[in-house]
Amino acid sequence: MKKLISQKQAINIMIALLTAVLVFHTLVLTGVIPYAIVWAGKISTAAEMRKLEAISIGVNAFAILIFLLKAGYIQNKIPVKILNAIIWLLVVLFSLNTIGNLFAKSRFELYFFTPLTFISAILCLRIVIDKKLK
Repeated sequence: MKKLISQKQAINIMIALLTAVLVFHTLVLTGVIPYAIVWAGKISTAAEMRKLEAISIGVNAFAILIFLLKAGYIQNKIPVKILNAIIWLLVVLFSLNTIGNLFAKSRFELYFFTPLTFISAILCLRIVIDKKLK
């Protein structure tokens, strides 16, 4: 996998994907996109949607920050081991999310977000394979 894509490329792709997902969830939160197509189609009220979308936006923003730190776009003194541990958690999160998306009621979530979360899990795995950015 190391020869197919560099760690830096994988980080840049993840930042772009997560930024797009962040915009998507912001559009859901603001009502531009109906909330029936997210969270496996199980949201029943606008209040529930606001809570879950706030969590999603927070997690995605945090993940973007982690990748910005890992790439060195933001100077920091956070040990690589801590950043890698968080990225390993993202591998698990995206993997579990892929499985969850397979059971979504929404076709959009099934056909769009299942491959997206699968690719994200693979990219995160690629990023964390190398301990230090080259």
